[in-house]
Amino acid sequence: MNKRSILAIALLCVTSLPIGGCASNLGGDDYSRREARQVMTVRFATVESVRSVRLEGTRTPVGSVAGAVAGGVIGSSLGGRRDPITSTVGTVIGAVAGGVGGAALEEAATRKQGLEITVKLDRGGYLAIVQADGGEDFQPGDRVRLVGSGEATRVTR
Repeated sequence: MNKRSILAIALLCVTSLPIGGCASNLGGDDYSRREARQVMTVRFATVESVRSVRLEGTRTPVGSVAGAVAGGVIGSSLGGRRDPITSTVGTVIGAVAGGVGGAALEEAATRKQGLEITVKLDRGGYLAIVQADGGEDFQPGDRVRLVGSGEATRVTR
């Protein structure tokens, strides 16, 4: 393995580290900074059903750019140093493939398990709320609180 390949792999590893930090927490116990000290509406309800769902991962430019850079470096080194056309073609193909692969890797790495919780409101009506699986075990018949603002609502005990 030559120095360029080692550099490309190291670059990919370093630029991929922030990907896990890009994922926001979406569970019932998770609040964003802007939600702190804000008035929230509380409604009471009974759980009707709970089912597991998948929450898609984040799709930021970080994964694409990191993959494109690493793919370009690898493609350039595989394309050959003697022929500039082959090297350029290898760089472009590597960058495109790396960008696509990096985006897919980021989305897969930040994907989470979630819950769709359907509740019957005490004042009538039904709501289905999707949130990350925060470890709370909701069962049909459980009494719960719905805490939220106009933008987001969470199910808690």
